[in-house]
Amino acid sequence: DLENDHYQIFSVGWEEHRRVYGCLIHIDIINDKIWIQYDGTEYGVANELTDVGIPKYDIVLAFHTPFMRQYSDFAVG
Repeated sequence: DLENDHYQIFSVGWEEHRRVYGCLIHIDIINDKIWIQYDGTEYGVANELTDVGIPKYDIVLAFHTPFMRQYSDFAVG
């Protein structure tokens, strides 16, 4: 959603006889910070973002509680 800065990537399809449907990545941009709401990737969206030069102080690991965020190298919120 480019208008409201909400972005999601879903996995949709079939694995043999089993239906696959779920969110892999959910990111919001709030107050010029990247809020990672959900990260279902192996390497990590935050790692990908820092690898391309986005500073950790601009990334919020929103899937952690606000209390726990203070102990990471990333933004608290």
